[in-house]
Parts: sequence; structure tokens; C-alpha cells
Amino acid sequence: MTRPRILIVGGGFAGVECARRLERTLAPGEAEIALVAPFSYQLYLPLLPQVASGVLTPQSVAVSLRRGLRRTRIIPGGAIGVDGAAKVCVIRKITDEIVDETYDYIVLAPGSVTRTFDIPGLTEYGRGMKTLAEAAYVRDHVIAQLDLADAATDEAERVSRLQFIVVGGGYAGTETAACLQRITTAAAARYPRLDPKLIKWHLIDIAPKLMPELGDKLGADAMEVLQRRGIEISLGVSVAEAGPETVTLTDGRELPCRTLIWTAGVAASPLVATLDAETVRGRLAVTDRMTLPGFDGVFALGDAAAVPDVATGDGAICPPTAQHAQRQGKAVADNLTATLRGAPLRPYVHKDLGLVVDLGGKDAVSKPLGVELKGITAQAVARGYHLMALRTNVAKVRTVTNWLLNATAGDDFVRTGFQIRRPATLRDFEYTDSYLTPDQVREHTRAMTVRH
Repeated sequence: MTRPRILIVGGGFAGVECARRLERTLAPGEAEIALVAPFSYQLYLPLLPQVASGVLTPQSVAVSLRRGLRRTRIIPGGAIGVDGAAKVCVIRKITDEIVDETYDYIVLAPGSVTRTFDIPGLTEYGRGMKTLAEAAYVRDHVIAQLDLADAATDEAERVSRLQFIVVGGGYAGTETAACLQRITTAAAARYPRLDPKLIKWHLIDIAPKLMPELGDKLGADAMEVLQRRGIEISLGVSVAEAGPETVTLTDGRELPCRTLIWTAGVAASPLVATLDAETVRGRLAVTDRMTLPGFDGVFALGDAAAVPDVATGDGAICPPTAQHAQRQGKAVADNLTATLRGAPLRPYVHKDLGLVVDLGGKDAVSKPLGVELKGITAQAVARGYHLMALRTNVAKVRTVTNWLLNATAGDDFVRTGFQIRRPATLRDFEYTDSYLTPDQVREHTRAMTVRH
């Protein structure tokens, strides 16, 4: 008898947690499990700013899939289309070969991509902070600006290279600005020809508050830390236009700047649009059991799904956080197991563990279980939470070792060579042009049927 085929799309928090749980709950004879992921690791996204700042090595936040998954077949590539009627997932492998993977049950956890707007110059001159490659590139780019400013003979060039703008006042943007500002401040001592006062960081966001999820008090505490370091914070402001040497803001200011880091939110993976299913703000409209209405055997979760937040009871949907993604992964695995065994499915209900924001050094703010903390205590909670969330002991040891080494020995501010002559754009790292339309998916699967 053929075993049911379970295909998991996405190697992030949701997809990997689902695969791990299925391996523990299902016997080998109960189902075949496959996972589609472009890389052989799960990226621990919350620590990406520390990779960009050189506190952690890239390997510290790249958690091996093969170390944690024993029975799951890993397909190196990305899903670019799903035909729910034919039960076929179209996959572009890392070699660009297009393959078709049939399934009985599919778990859609493709994650998200950087949300951009129709701002002139943004996709050409903006840099993202969503992937490991982007974090490594941003670090090289920032250090390169110091090197080039030090060697510059033109004062206008020097000024533009030493101004840095981070867009996005959420966790990613705030931590990115905080961590990178520390690296440029520390590096200034190695550049005696540079005036440290010329190094300026700007954090801007269209929202009226910084990290509103933290509450007024902790949000104000975080702002105080950043402003004390000299970071200029502009709220209610965004980018009107980006150029190679200047950035124009919506309040009319034109800043000389060659580094624009864009972290202004995320949008669901373009894979969502290939299903031609109902969406809520771009995310698949699923039930509280994370099934997709009208599609047989389809589950969706994480950043790509609008999962009802049953815990609040006010019709809200769960925010796209790692905490929710991990728990939803477990819940979908349990519901898949229940489906295979003829048991009832359970709704996803969560209890919020709180929030942590690492601002680098001894600075942090956190809100574990509703308790507001700042400073060293908050830092201990934040790093303890990250260590708990890292899934392998190797990753935990690497991360702790890197923290200790950076705290005692500092940084050499070395460019590693990821910097290339043609600057990497937002589109280069997220492959958003690779996805099919619903019609293309159906045409592809019809052609496949004819061939076979």
C-alpha cells in the first residue's frame, strides 16, 4: 500500500518545526515526508542584525536541516506554483531545473519577502535584511563605506559615504540600526583620518511610534538608548525617492547617503498568488485549524497565512512572528497526524511568551510574560530566549562562543569579499520574479499530464 505523501514548502520556522514534529509523531510506514527549501539550513532570522554587525558569524544562525531531520527528503529549491486541483507543486531547483512534485497533503509555509512600495529608486538602491546573503553583504558594504570615506579626497563624497539610513521602526529595523551603529562607532578608532562626528545614522518610520508592540514605556526606553548613541529617529516619515548618492524623505529633506537599508515590513511569499485562493491582506485565508477552504489536503501557516487569533477572540489574525510560526508548525503537524489517523483536528490557540529586542552591547528591552525589563536584565532574557529557540546544540555553542569572543576581543572590521562591483538589489536576493501565475500553473500541470 502506497504511503501518503506529505510535502512541506519552506525551510523556515514553520516548515522545519512541522517536519520535526511529524518525524516524532508518525511512524515511518504512516507517511512519506518531503521538504522544499532553497538552502540546507533554517535561518534564525531574529539574530540576523548581529550577523550584519559581525557579532555572530553566518554559521551561527544557519541551523542545519540535516542535523535535525532524519527521515525527511529535502528538495533543494523553491516552490513557484501550486495546482490544488491536480495536487501538484511546481518546484524550481537550485540548478534552475523545473520539476513537479505530487502530494496527498501539502503544508504551505513559504514565509515572506521584503515589502516594498512604488518609490523611485528603492529597488535599485535599497538593501534588504531578510536573508543571510543580505546580512553578509550589508556588513561588507558598511565597512566599505568607511574604507572609501577614509580614502576620499572630496569632502562631499566623504559625507555621503558616512551617512546611513535604516527604514523601518519594527524589531528588524531597530535592531539593525542599533547593531550597525555600534560597529561604525567602534571602527572609527581605526580610521584616524575620519572625523567620528561625520558618521551619522538615521532610523525612520512612517508610524507614529517605535515598536508599538512593546508598549509606550519600553518603546520610549528603546528610543532613549538609540538617541543617546547619536542615532537620529524620524517618525511619521518615509522615503520619497532614493538615488545613488542621496535619499529624499517625505518631509522634504534630502540627505547625502549611499547606504539605504530597507526593513519596512514583509509581504507574504508570491507563491500565495499562484493558488488563486481567498486572501486577507495578501495572506491565505485559512481556518483556525490552518486548513485552506476549498482545497483538499492543503494546510497553510506562518507568514503566508492569515491564521485567526483565537486567543484574543476579536477577529484578529496572528502576527508574522517566529514565535507564532514555530507553534503553528507543531499544530499543523498534529492536525496532519490526526487527519491520517481519522481523529478530529484542533484549532490553533497560543499563549504569548512576550517580546525581546537586543540593541547590542549591554542594551536591550524585553517583555517576557508581560513583565517590562531593560538593560542587563533584559539582555540576559533576550539572549536566553534566542538560545532556547536555536534548535541544535551546535548552533547554541557557536552563538555563545561568538558572543563571548566579540565581548572580549572585539571586531577587526574586515571586508570578506561579498562586496561586488555591481551593488546587490532587493530583487537579487529574494527571486520575486520566479513565480508562475495561476494560469501558468494549470497550463504546466496539463502539459505534464499529456507527457505522462
